[in-house]
Amino acid sequence: MLPFSTDQSGNASSTHDIGIAAGVAMKAARRQLQALIGANFDHEIIFTSGGTKSDNTAILSGLEVMPERTEIVTSAVEHPAVLTLCTHLEKTRGVKVHRIPVDHHGRFDLRAYGKALTHRVAIVSIMWADNETGTIFPVAELAEMAKKVGALFHTDAVQAVGKLPMDLKLTAIDMLSLSGHKLHGPKGIGALYVKRGVPFSSLIMGGHQERDRRAGTENTPGIVGLGKAAELALECMDEGNTRVKPLRDRLEKGILERIPKTFVTGDPLARLPNTANVAFDSIDGQAIQFLLNRYGIACSSGSACTSGTLERSHVLEAMSIPRARGAVRFSFSRYSSEEDVDRVLEVLPGIVEKLRDSSPLSSGQAKC
Repeated sequence: MLPFSTDQSGNASSTHDIGIAAGVAMKAARRQLQALIGANFDHEIIFTSGGTKSDNTAILSGLEVMPERTEIVTSAVEHPAVLTLCTHLEKTRGVKVHRIPVDHHGRFDLRAYGKALTHRVAIVSIMWADNETGTIFPVAELAEMAKKVGALFHTDAVQAVGKLPMDLKLTAIDMLSLSGHKLHGPKGIGALYVKRGVPFSSLIMGGHQERDRRAGTENTPGIVGLGKAAELALECMDEGNTRVKPLRDRLEKGILERIPKTFVTGDPLARLPNTANVAFDSIDGQAIQFLLNRYGIACSSGSACTSGTLERSHVLEAMSIPRARGAVRFSFSRYSSEEDVDRVLEVLPGIVEKLRDSSPLSSGQAKC
C-alpha cells in the first residue's frame, strides 16, 4: 500500500503515467478479489468504503430497480447495517420488511422464509454467516428460492469472506458485501459484488468511477491492500479448519470445563471456524470484556449497558436464549496461538467468579 500513498499516489482515473500505474494496481486488486469469491468477471467487483456502504447500496438499489415491488425479506439477526436501514425504510417509505426468525441455535427458519417470498418482494438480504455466533446460513439455497419469485438476492458476507470457500458464479446470488478489515486488510475499504446482468442503481452520483456505479475518487492504497489481503486469504483458507478451528474448540472446551452455568451459542455443526460466542449466566458481557481488556485480551461483548439498563444482544434475543446478557465473542485468526488460549483460560474463570459474586443478576434483583 505504501507506494500508492507516496511516490505513486496518482488518481486511478487519470490518464497520465502515475494515474495509469494506480489504475493498473486497482485492476490487479479487482482480480485478486474476484479469485477469492469466485466471481465470473473482475468488473463484477465495485469498491466501496466498507461493508455498511455495500449493504446499503445493494438494498437501496434493489428497491430502485424494482419500484413496483415494495417489500424486503431479511433475518432477525442481521447486522445493524441491514436492520437499521430496513427500519428506516419502513418508517420513511412504507416498505414492508419481513424479518425471518431463527431457532435457539441461530438457524434460519426456511418455512417462514418460503411464506414471505412473494412477487411483492424486491430484494432479499440474508447474511452468509452471523457476526455474533458464527452460524452459517444456506445462502445458495435461499438465493435459488428468491429467484423463483423474481426477487434480487443480496448477502452480507462480511464475516464469511476469506473464511469459507466461495464460488459465486455457481450460485444465484446477485449481490454480496464484504469488508477489508475482516480478512486482515485495511479499514475503510470494502466491495460490493454485483453479478453481470443484474439491474443496478448507484447510491452515490458524481463521477464515472467504477463504471458509473460508485462515484468518487478511488482509495487506491486501500484497494491495493484489500487485493493483497484477498490473495493471502485464499492462500491460507485451509488453515481455518486445520489450525484455527482446533484452537477455537480448545478454548470453548476449556471454558465449559472450568466455568459452570456457561454455554456456547450458535449452530454446533454449521459455524465459522474462527468464532466462539460464549454466554455466561448472571453477568453483564461488557463487564467481562472490560476486565479481560485489563489483561490484554481483546474480545467483543454480546450485550450493551446504557444508562444503567442492561440490553440483550438482538441476535441472542432472537435465539430466545434466557439471560444472555453475559455473552462475549472471541474471534480467532491465523495469527492466534495456543498461548493465547492458555492466557484466556488462566484469567477468565477468576473474572467470572468475581463478577458473579458482586452481580445483582445472581440474586435475581436486576430487571430488564
